[in-house]
Amino acid sequence: MNRTFFQISCCGALVGTALQVCPSGVSARPAQKSARPNILYIMSDDHGSQTISSYGGPLAQVFRTPNIDRLAEEGMRLDHCFATNSISVPSRASIMTGCYSQCNGVYTLRDTLNSALPNMAKELQQAGYQTAIIGKWHQGTEPSGFDYYNVLPGQGRYGNPVLIEKGNLNGPDFAHAKGTVHPGHSTDVIADEALRWLKSTDRESPFFLMCHFKAPHRTWISAPRFKHLLEDVTIPEPANLYDDYSDGREHLDALTIFLEDMNKADLKVDIPKGLSRDELRKWAYQLYLKEYLRCIAGVDENVGRLLDYLDENGLTENTIVIYTSDQGFFLGEHGLFDKRLMYEESIKMPFLIRYPGVIEAGTTNDDLILNIDFAPTLLDFAGLRTPGYMQGRSFVQNLQGDTPASWRKSFYYRYWMHNDFATHVPGHYGIRTDRYKLIFNYGKGLGMAGASKEDTTPCWEFYDLAEDPMEMRNLYDDPRYAKTIESLKKEMLRLKKQYHDEDSNYPEMREVVERYW
Repeated sequence: MNRTFFQISCCGALVGTALQVCPSGVSARPAQKSARPNILYIMSDDHGSQTISSYGGPLAQVFRTPNIDRLAEEGMRLDHCFATNSISVPSRASIMTGCYSQCNGVYTLRDTLNSALPNMAKELQQAGYQTAIIGKWHQGTEPSGFDYYNVLPGQGRYGNPVLIEKGNLNGPDFAHAKGTVHPGHSTDVIADEALRWLKSTDRESPFFLMCHFKAPHRTWISAPRFKHLLEDVTIPEPANLYDDYSDGREHLDALTIFLEDMNKADLKVDIPKGLSRDELRKWAYQLYLKEYLRCIAGVDENVGRLLDYLDENGLTENTIVIYTSDQGFFLGEHGLFDKRLMYEESIKMPFLIRYPGVIEAGTTNDDLILNIDFAPTLLDFAGLRTPGYMQGRSFVQNLQGDTPASWRKSFYYRYWMHNDFATHVPGHYGIRTDRYKLIFNYGKGLGMAGASKEDTTPCWEFYDLAEDPMEMRNLYDDPRYAKTIESLKKEMLRLKKQYHDEDSNYPEMREVVERYW
């Protein structure tokens, strides 16, 4: 991919020291509280909302998340919150900058966030907030905009994690820091460090703390105290665990993120021989979900510790608390694990928020909210306008039950990490409305070294989510939807232009679109 697009783009790009910015989102009205609120932003990694009991669903029958659920009971649950690029590094960059990948330069896992770029931590810091990030940073460069950081290098590890602390790098600079080993499980350690920083804050100034857990990222290793959790429980299976990818979805067969692709490191036992595909899925699913849920049990327990600290120190009433994940995750739906694809389980993010006196307790919201909206919203709560470089929009009014008439009715998604060697997921982009979803997959060979035009097999997918919420029938060739699809393509092109995603920087993609559009 031609990275020079980032350098000449009208958004989020640095040329020398001059920042060029995107058109601004709409500035929202400020929140209705006089004092600037503290902000506690809690984010896990790869946590699908299917396992949060306040979201309901079959797994709630056997597994509960009482502490995360507190935020739904005492605040609001968002039911249609989405990642604009469902992979960890790009999603985190979008959350920090309020911009799509093509405007912040972070397209794939191999990219790094330019530390010179503006971000919401810098905006809050300049406005007098005490700022800190603790846990998983995963952006490749030193965290910027934070008075304090203590972060995992890269993915980090579950047991006895190494943390790189600002001012105590144990090395010449951040890129070469050795960090410090912290005994214990990473989820507990990250919460310990978050609480330690909270205790050190000046009560005269508001704080902004990002507490990022590594869990439940693959490969799953829970704290020893959860070793026997769910041991004798049969986990309910998703209805489409044994999906055969008929009905126009045969291209999925090329992926390598099926349950039968899991390895011994994932499942902690030897893989049995001689099982059929469905038998292997059934067997692997139980092991996978139990390991995954045990990691989440540790996250929920530590969310409870953080909430208890706020209660015990009189901070609850003036602190916004958010719980979310960097994207969703497949938990056996379509027989899959991992994320990336533009299917609901992958792109839908859990998002629960509590702000007493401003957000009504026990409420839900169905508006289309994106991860690029997080930064404008938190700035809005802090009494700050949305900066011109941010492409997202504050949803403070939505949280107060007053959705603006101009709120988006559709959104644009793009996954850039084409044909990753480990997953074989093709690059793709698409559009989702409240009812429909249209996806364009590049094709299996496009963009790979040595690939010829004959290697490409682009394809379209179209789903009517009202009739087919599990996305089991690709209706792209159904004549009943021809006019709807034509309209969606026009809207997709409009959004591509609005968000400065032009295929001119990717000649192979432009040619394929012209051939298959």
